[in-house]
Parts: sequence; structure tokens; C-alpha cells
Amino acid sequence: MFYSLVKIWVRLALRIFCTKTTVTGGKSLSVTGPLLLVANHPNSFLDAIVIGAQFNRPVHFLARGDAFHKPWHNTPLRMLNMIPVYRISEGKENLHLNERAFQRSKEVLEAGGVVLIFIEGICLNTHQLQPFKKGAARITWENRRLQGFTVLPLGIAFDHFRSFGKDVNMHFGKPLLPQSLLPYEEEARSLLFFNQALYEEIDQRIQVPVGARLSGEAKILYACIAFPVWFIHAPLYYPIKNLVQRKTCGTIFYDSVLFGVLLFAYPLYLLLLCILLLSVGLPLSVAALLFFLLPPAARIAVRWRKSVYPEAC
Repeated sequence: MFYSLVKIWVRLALRIFCTKTTVTGGKSLSVTGPLLLVANHPNSFLDAIVIGAQFNRPVHFLARGDAFHKPWHNTPLRMLNMIPVYRISEGKENLHLNERAFQRSKEVLEAGGVVLIFIEGICLNTHQLQPFKKGAARITWENRRLQGFTVLPLGIAFDHFRSFGKDVNMHFGKPLLPQSLLPYEEEARSLLFFNQALYEEIDQRIQVPVGARLSGEAKILYACIAFPVWFIHAPLYYPIKNLVQRKTCGTIFYDSVLFGVLLFAYPLYLLLLCILLLSVGLPLSVAALLFFLLPPAARIAVRWRKSVYPEAC
């Protein structure tokens, strides 16, 4: 229930944060049965958010284990279907916990669910693929005899890693049967073949977006909306932007943290703004109308600013 409710708001919020999302191979989104979704990992937790929002059914995500260490992180992350997985850099003493991650992934797949794994096992804010880890291949090997099980490759790319109002390209491949990815009886050879095959599948689907420009008439129309809308949103956006920049300096988490903070702060800001307007005598109907019109107006403002000043978003 928590996942479903958050997903509704996330989909709405992404329409502002990501002003253009292009999905290629969208028919694969309707694939039924147990599905292992294998993707590259250029933009931290935002990758999982953007990908998960495309699916109508719940998606379970394998996520870096150190994010689960604090109790107030652990509970909501698990409620959002995230499964902790650990790397050597996060401590050898935690590696044995990965068996739980693989077992949990197996349970989800056996129930006919979707598991998303970022096969590089690391995020570097780049679209250049890094060497693949064996996690995705191992999950496929252990579930290769599962009825209806398929593997779906995906390439995801952003036009920027540290900007608001980004363009996103997602290119889904065709579902692949485990037999075609694990052709050998020897596990080690099959896992190596799996990674080589998936590297080719994903690499050709990473297509970095090229920002589009508005026409002259559209710029004028959008500008008339953009200036008052940016003025209204500035007291919320710029303090949060500056805070997130300081807190995430030198890391790859800027986009995902900025989105997460705004996801929860923005509706509260709109609510407070409406209460303020009501307190100065504005009719309830007008305040309610502004509450629902400001988000789409913010999307227009972001599109205008991105088209005119792409480096300033």
C-alpha cells in the first residue's frame, strides 16, 4: 500500500523534475511473469525511481546496503521494495548478507514479480559502462528453470546529472530467455557469457538525450507563465537546492537527494501557500485552484528555463 501511494505522487513529481522522458521499446513494460530487469546505473537512486515509475506492477530494487544502516532509513526503504546488497567497499563483514538479497530476489521472482538490478554494481555519473558484476548473472542462473522467467535489458541516459528539469531516455530491449544467456552447463562459463551478452544489449541502448529548444512563439507564451511561477517557487527551491549541493558535494547523490527532498517538501509548501492566501481573504475555490494549477505551471516554467538557459537549471 505504501509503495503504491508513493508511486502515484512520484509519477506526478517526475513530470516536473524530468520535463521530457522518452521510452523506446515500451511494449516490454507489459511483459508478465517473473522478470529480471537489468540496467546500467548512471544516476544513483534516481535511476530506480525513474525506471520503477514506468511499470504498472511493483518493482523490487537491489540497492546499496550502506543506505540501510540507520533504522529511520531501513524501514521506509524496505517498504519501497528495496533489497540491500553489499559490495566489498562497504565491508567484507557484510558480504554474507548478500545471500539474503539473492534469496529475497528469488522469492519475488517465484511470486511472478519484477526485480531490478544495476549490473555495474557502482554509480559514477557517467554513461560509459563499467565492468559488470556477477549478481545479475547469478540470479539468472539460480532461477533459470523458473517457469516464465525472462531477463529484460535496459539502457537509461540523462542529459545532465546535476540539473533540475532533465531529459531522460529509456530504451528497453526484448525479453530474453535464460537459456539463451546461459548456454553452458558449467556455471562459470555461463556467467561470463551472460555478462558479455548483456554488455552488448545495454551498451547499444544508452542514448544520451539532446535537449530540444522551444519555438519563438512558444518561448513568449511560456515566458509569460515562467516568470511569476519561478517567483512563487523560489523561496522553496533555491534554499533546498543550495542545501542539497552542500550536503552532496563530491558525491553522485545530488539529483536523487534533490528529487527526494522536493518530493515531500513541495506539497507542504503548496499547502502552506494556500493557507497563507486564505488568511488574507482569498476565496477557498481560488486557493484550491492554485494548489492544482501550480505544479503543471512549474513544469512549463522549467521547460522554458531549460530551453533558454539550459546551464542554469
